[in-house]
Amino acid sequence: MFTSVRSSIGDTRLKRESQLRRLISAPEFGPFVLLVLEIAVFTAINPDFLSVLNISNTLTFTVELGLIALAMTLLMTAGEFDLSVGSLFGFAPVVMWTLFNAGLASLGVAFLISLVVGALIGLFNGLFVTRLKIPSFLVTLGMLLVVRGTALFVTNGFPQRTWSAEGQWLAKLLVGDFYIGPFRVYASLFWFLAAALILGYLLTETKYGNWIQATGGNPGAARARGVDVSGVKVALFILSAVMSSFAGIISSIRTSAANPNSGTGYELEVIAMVVIGGTALTGGRGTIIGTVLGILILRVMRNGIVLIGVPGLAYNIFIGAIILGMMALHSWLERRHHAGT
Repeated sequence: MFTSVRSSIGDTRLKRESQLRRLISAPEFGPFVLLVLEIAVFTAINPDFLSVLNISNTLTFTVELGLIALAMTLLMTAGEFDLSVGSLFGFAPVVMWTLFNAGLASLGVAFLISLVVGALIGLFNGLFVTRLKIPSFLVTLGMLLVVRGTALFVTNGFPQRTWSAEGQWLAKLLVGDFYIGPFRVYASLFWFLAAALILGYLLTETKYGNWIQATGGNPGAARARGVDVSGVKVALFILSAVMSSFAGIISSIRTSAANPNSGTGYELEVIAMVVIGGTALTGGRGTIIGTVLGILILRVMRNGIVLIGVPGLAYNIFIGAIILGMMALHSWLERRHHAGT
């Protein structure tokens, strides 16, 4: 009888240890710990960090950049990159507001046209990568220059004239704001949450999500099992372009400006968010939850270093340090997981 009890206790202990190991080895564990530490440190140095106004301001821009990172997560899981996302962030609003300000289309129609243009650019990227077998890094780098150059040419290098989108149903739908007590909430937060839930479910709970991971992990084996690897990649390039365009339009309505230089450098920051969140650079493994944590880590970092008095120009130093640290942590946890310790 005592032997049976000891055996039961031992089994329970082993089960708990196994669960703990799985938790620690999860790609989201490291980013979660880092985010908690960031919040604790910044709050200890400056209690205003957790003020309602600061949280509201931080979330406002976070979700716009986050929309791009969510789509990039799926694309990187499939083993590809998109460096044109930042230029599309600036280009799509230029297309929409040029059409609207010139009286060529209503705001709703101009919005749809700009998304279609973004989708066509994504289609072009995908076909070049899959049909011509050119690395996505080079294809999208070239597209970055083409799209940014077009935006600058159309606007002569100047931001579009300012306007007021008040009263427009599209503006209310995309960036309408309301208050929950003292907390200001923009509609864009709900678009971000909806995208995170949908793409997270797609990646982890559907057959298509398995195709995405197989495409990035072992494309040869995926083709042998009947997966349309090229089709998956093209679809994800289109998704990346559309989400970048959508995010740029949301930003332009909120700020009342369509700057052709808007989004410069976002491509690298977005990739950093995805990588910090635990998505493998080589493809085959991605996590939407991890990306959400990665988004928050970098936006909290940018906001926090300003509040505690660190020069904003030092932000890239912190990004680089975080990337290196998280890559080392992910590598260590993965080795421990494979070793079964």
